[in-house]
Amino acid sequence: MSTLSLYEKDFYAWTQEQANFLKQKDFDKLDLLHLMDEVESMGNQNKTELKNRLAVLLMHLLKWKFQPELKSNSWYLTIANQRLDIADLIDDNPSLKHFLPELFDKAYAKAVTKANIETGIKKSAFPDKCEWSIEQVLNEEFFPN
Repeated sequence: MSTLSLYEKDFYAWTQEQANFLKQKDFDKLDLLHLMDEVESMGNQNKTELKNRLAVLLMHLLKWKFQPELKSNSWYLTIANQRLDIADLIDDNPSLKHFLPELFDKAYAKAVTKANIETGIKKSAFPDKCEWSIEQVLNEEFFPN
């Protein structure tokens, strides 16, 4: 006999069950411990998505600056898409804007590592801290020289 809860056995079924309990206002049946964890996790996913999108954007801006001879429409499209998706994410979740400075620094470190791997340019060739402001990086008209 298994002692696993529905949450542990079938997450999707658990979510549907919890949604039904909420719709029916049957609050006594809610799995509050797991619901609290999942709601918190959902918020953290948005922060992680923002950091990852910033890292991809910053990596492509670094490549744009450090490998100008290899600029391509693909890089331009990636930069434009990340800016649009970041703007949408912040529009949909305005409280994320307050995390931008913290996430920006972490994303830059990640971008340097990724740029190093993709380009073969040594990490030491990139600035220790991002030389562009958050506003510049998110500005659709900004591209490094």
